Amino acid sequence: MRRRRRTLRLAGLVVLHAVLLAACTGQTRGSAPTSSAFQPASNAVVTRVIDGDTIDANIGGHHERVRLIGIDTPETKKPNTPIQCYGPEASDFTKHTLTAGTRVSIRRDAEARDDYGRLLAYVYRSSDGLFVNLELARLGYARPLTIAPNTAFATEFVLAARHAEAANLGLWAACSG
Repeated sequence: MRRRRRTLRLAGLVVLHAVLLAACTGQTRGSAPTSSAFQPASNAVVTRVIDGDTIDANIGGHHERVRLIGIDTPETKKPNTPIQCYGPEASDFTKHTLTAGTRVSIRRDAEARDDYGRLLAYVYRSSDGLFVNLELARLGYARPLTIAPNTAFATEFVLAARHAEAANLGLWAACSG
């Protein structure tokens, strides 16, 4: 059983590296690459970070609450929910990565809004093309959260989170369970 887990983990890491390499060179399923060579056109400005996976942005003169899709960071602001392990760290990372005034590219998937009216989006920092959703999973600030039909990057998020877990990064090191 232990050998099987190691084999599966190693296979997952090999696939992750292939996906990340492809992403950096712009080769994944028509997706935008995550390297600094890719500089997406800005279509929004961050006005405030709510928590690790939710921001406020000005899009074409309209205020929008934006939920980063494909990932889930530990809660810090959810009513009637205690602050979860590694939530403050995830929020701080997003606040540092997307300071107020940061120009971003907001990209939607199949479904535009969640049940709370938030715009569902993939967020790229325009200055360097950083794919923020993926970076949160890659560094261990978020777990993958796949909710159909918004699944364009589901595989990438799962692989990034597996890699973070295997490397004992972020919440994978700090939080038991």
